[in-house]
This record gives sequence, C-alpha cells and structure tokens, in this order.
Amino acid sequence: MDWKQSMHSVRMSRTRLVMLAAMVIVVVFFGWRLAGHAQSLGDSPANAHAAIRVDTAAAKRADVPIYLDGLGTVQAFYTVTIKARVDGQLQKLGFTEGQTIKQGALIAQIDPRPYQAALDQAMAMKAKDSAQLRGAQRDLARYRILAPQELTSQQTLSEEQGMEEELEAQVKADQATIENARTQLEYTTITAPIDGLTGIRLVDPGNIIHASDATGIVVITQVQPISVIFTVPEDSLPAISGALGAGPLAVAAMSRDGKTELDHGTVTLIDNEIDQTTGTARLKATFPNTHNTLWPGEFISGRLLVQTAKNALTIPSAAVQRGPTGVFTYVVMADSTVAVRPLQIGEESGALTVVAGGIAEGETVVTSNQYRLQPGAQIRTNTAIAKTRGKAPVKEPLVVMGGAAR
Repeated sequence: MDWKQSMHSVRMSRTRLVMLAAMVIVVVFFGWRLAGHAQSLGDSPANAHAAIRVDTAAAKRADVPIYLDGLGTVQAFYTVTIKARVDGQLQKLGFTEGQTIKQGALIAQIDPRPYQAALDQAMAMKAKDSAQLRGAQRDLARYRILAPQELTSQQTLSEEQGMEEELEAQVKADQATIENARTQLEYTTITAPIDGLTGIRLVDPGNIIHASDATGIVVITQVQPISVIFTVPEDSLPAISGALGAGPLAVAAMSRDGKTELDHGTVTLIDNEIDQTTGTARLKATFPNTHNTLWPGEFISGRLLVQTAKNALTIPSAAVQRGPTGVFTYVVMADSTVAVRPLQIGEESGALTVVAGGIAEGETVVTSNQYRLQPGAQIRTNTAIAKTRGKAPVKEPLVVMGGAAR
C-alpha cells in the first residue's frame, strides 16, 4: 500500500512539473511578443502614442477653372418625320433602319404611274388648246385686214378677239395643270431633306399610304452636330452673360455621375425667359458628337467653364470644414499641433477651393481625420509615419504548440 502511494505521488509530481513548464513557455512567449512591440514603439518619438495621424497639404497658388453645372437633355439638331405627300402604293424603301444617310438620298418610292398619266393628259390638253389658239390668232389676223374695208362686221371682229383671249387663258391654265401634275409626280419619289440617322421604319413596302397618314414612313434625326438643353440657376445668368460677351462659352457634356466627359461644345443661346416655378433658365449648347457619344433623349450634366481664376490661393476642398461659427480649417503649427483658422472662401472647383482670406500661402492644413482634432491637438502626418516605417519588417517566428502551428 505504501508502494502504490509512492507511485501516485511520483505521477502527481511529474504532472505538476509538466504544467509548470508549459506555463513558463507561455509566459516567455508573450513576454517576447510584448518586448518586440515595445521595441517597435521605441523606434517612434516618445509622444507618438498620443499623436493623431493625419494627411496634410500646403496652401498654394494656381489657375483655377470655375465651373457651373446644370442638368440637361440631349436633343437632335434636326428631327424630320418623313411622310408621303401623295396617295399610292409604296413600291420600295431606299434605306435600312439605323442607317446614316445624306441629304437627297432616296427614302421611299411610291407607284408613279397614275401621276405620270395625269401629267401626260395635262400636256395633251395644252397641246390641243395651243392648236386652237393658233387657229384663232390666224382668223383674227384676217378679220383685222377685212375690217377697214368693211368686209366684216365689228361684232365679228370683237368675237374673234374674245376667242383668242379665251384660248390664251386656257393655255395658261393647261400649263399650270402640267406643273401641278409634274409636282405630284415628283412627290412619288421621297428623298432625305437632311443628313441624319434613320430610325425604325413605320411602314412596309406594298402598303397603300396616304398624305393624311399621321405616322409617316420613318423619322430622321441629325446627331452630328447635336444639341443639349440644360438648366442653370437664375442667379448664375449674370456670370454666364458676361462670359458669353467675352467670347464663345465652352461647355462639357458629362455623364450623370459627373465622372466621364462625353463631348465638348459651346453654348449657342440663353432662353428668353426664366421658369418662375423652378427659378432656372434654359441654355442651349451645340456639340460636334463626332463619336456618337451623345444620343437624343439622354440625360447628361452640362459643365460650363464660366471663368478661370488666375494665380488664386487654394487649398484642398477636403481641408475646408464647416461649423456653427462658419467655415474654418485646421492649420499645422511649428510644434506639430493644430490650430483652428476661420476662412473666407471663394469658388470651389473639383478638389480645390479658392481661399479669399484667413490663411497665407505656404501654410499647411489638415485634409483628413479632422473629426478627431481639437485646438492644440498633437498630430503626426502619414508621410512621416511612412518614412519611419520604411525599414524592412521583422518576421515573427513560427511557434508550434501542441502539434499545431500558431
């Protein structure tokens, strides 16, 4: 019994030793990790743990383009609905849907035979009346010779004169009938009145079409050049009018998200009235649309270059903050602290804001993490942190515990 108790005591002692050794290993491991972390912190300044990481930029001068944005709709430069001007059977179409055609190209051909027959009939009627007129003129000439010799009565002479005048009028009427018949015949051949792009055909060959049909044959739109109608606030009209007075006003057609420039054109006019319900004015601009990036009915954003501020003092727009007392920014001081500086700002153009007062050229402003700042806060720029950590990182050793890598 004493031997068994001794063996049990030995086992318990071994178990305690193993557990103690494991605890020592764990303590040593975490102590090594903490020491490495402390060493990495030791590479930075002593007060780095309290510094707030920020991005900064210097106030500098630049030429800043001033833009004005407005929502717009693309419209075809010209839109023509091709309709028949005479009745008849549509024999053929001279285009394919979606085709770009030139002015004068064949659009449709209506059966011309009835109109050719009407023209021939009118020409024959004129020939008949012209022959009668020539006979009346000869008779009148003879009666005029006989009248002085009193070989014919004055009444007969007057009747012959009346007959000649009547036939002359009839010949003129016949000529008008011929012109009308010729015009009707020409209407059977329908050509494109403008350069443009054909749409979906609205009628198929073989159908009887009429001049009174409302749908027409096809719609042609001119898309090169193309127009854009967009709106701007009425308060912007003085600046726009002044820019137009100085020369053509450039405008860019931007995608709806404002990230892609689709085409570049010029403003052609300002509408002659303001929409009182919205307080906006309409502007019309023309774009060459060489690559067909604009399409009729498309919604775009028009960006007008109203003016360019020369050598203006600017800071990044991200540095501009707005508070209860107005606009301000955080300025970096010589001791790496920040101070609040009220600003007077001008126009904003993209990522830059024009500063009218409150900051001097060359001063450094904070452009990120402003929500964590307060006057006098210690900062450290991300650029300085990146330089401090430029050395190669130390790889941690692979620790194996209990047969698994951790």
